[in-house]
Amino acid sequence: MGSTICVTGGAGFIGSHVAEAMVAAGHRVLIVDDLSSGRKENVPDGAELAVLDVRSEEAARFLVERKVEILVHHAAQMDVRRSVEDPVFDAEVNIIGLLNLLESGRRGSLRQVIFASTGGAIYGEQDVHPADESHPAQPVSPYGVAKLASERYLFFFHCQYGLDATCLRYANVYGPRQNPHGEAGVVAIFTSKLLDGEKAVVNGNGLQTRDYVYVDDVVRANRAAVNRPGFAIYNVGTGIETDVNTLFKHIADAAGYISAPTHGPAMAGEQQRSSISSERLLEELSVAVDTPLAKGIPATVDWFREN
Repeated sequence: MGSTICVTGGAGFIGSHVAEAMVAAGHRVLIVDDLSSGRKENVPDGAELAVLDVRSEEAARFLVERKVEILVHHAAQMDVRRSVEDPVFDAEVNIIGLLNLLESGRRGSLRQVIFASTGGAIYGEQDVHPADESHPAQPVSPYGVAKLASERYLFFFHCQYGLDATCLRYANVYGPRQNPHGEAGVVAIFTSKLLDGEKAVVNGNGLQTRDYVYVDDVVRANRAAVNRPGFAIYNVGTGIETDVNTLFKHIADAAGYISAPTHGPAMAGEQQRSSISSERLLEELSVAVDTPLAKGIPATVDWFREN
């Protein structure tokens, strides 16, 4: 018999993939999403959607009334640049929204939280590459600060109320269903433009690196975290640095695009290098984060081509 799981942000890119996997695993899956960036068509068959804001009293009541046992929290203000421009809004969604659900949930049936954190923004400019979970957390954006604060609140709720919590620090996630507008990652933006025959702009010299992790690997980490006792933090990344120029070539090859990228001005304050190690995830939860770009990028481009 599965658990009653609520996936917040479950109509969005990563959340919908996670919700789909939880349905397939035999759980009762409820989705809370305000559809500000999520889409109803992303909600998997067998899951139930409640269109609610995580900051609302209705969302807090929903967790209690529906006897939610596990909260898989993906709802977020995800745009790093917006967090810099409006840190109050970022904190309202990313910190107050989580606290709203935790405070109600602990009075109901909630026993575990699986939290979508960030491995890119939480470490800031890294001292070592790839970073493991012991690397100092030195976020340089309000978004990263909010994710770190959320992890600390979850540790408090674990110590104070016995709530189990697993924090998954994602690298740069890409894959099918990623929204190429608004808060999107570079893979979705490049793919959408190249398939439309438009020019894709690379910021600066394109040598800035990120750790690109395919969404299926992220889903397996979430599934493995279900019912994990205690409090834990795991990186979910490949440990491989890929620069933007190399990423562009992978996408262009898959899209059949032959022109060179256009280089624009560098983004002020952009992080230059990022990569995170998932050795702990492999050792403790037996999840290997190992989908190569050569497999993940063509699958992503194929999905965008069809949709």
